[in-house]
Amino acid sequence: MQITTEQLFDHARTHNGWQPRPIPEATLRQLYDLMKWGPTSANCSPARILFVQSPEAKARLLPCLMEGNRDKTAAAPVTAIIGMDMAFYEHLPRLFPHNPDARSWFAGKPDVIETTALRNASLQGGYFILAARALGLDCGPMSGFDAAAVDAAFWAGTTVRTNFLCNLGYGDPAALHPRGPRLPFEEACRIL
Repeated sequence: MQITTEQLFDHARTHNGWQPRPIPEATLRQLYDLMKWGPTSANCSPARILFVQSPEAKARLLPCLMEGNRDKTAAAPVTAIIGMDMAFYEHLPRLFPHNPDARSWFAGKPDVIETTALRNASLQGGYFILAARALGLDCGPMSGFDAAAVDAAFWAGTTVRTNFLCNLGYGDPAALHPRGPRLPFEEACRIL
């Protein structure tokens, strides 16, 4: 499979409308197997993903969303809840074995845990979107939800908290808005 920058960036769009085509479980597994290789600090890999697909799970998710996000989420074949495990450091002996002290960098340090989990789960969320696009899926990442409600409905009793949501499927090009502008290099970057 040849993957191009056009597929990942130039022609890729944030979708709000979806074709009624299911995503096979094998594709979701392949998506994770691609995204997991993206780098994180100390290989901490805090992202946890719930693929919300069944009507029952969608019914639990929809009340947690702002009104403007409900219809597009209901229509999406899958909505991924990208979470962040606040106990990610417990896995460091296995994920970062060349430094046996790595767990101690985080244990009992809630501010360091929070910052590291958010930063690295967000990085992994970006890898998730690129992996989905590489597999021919369209994405609709979003905020606009009650994180505490999503946590209660889906992560209760765990150490995972919600970072963001991402609708997945095969987008309906007729539902796209005109592409929004981006800042030019001169406004967004400096070379020092």
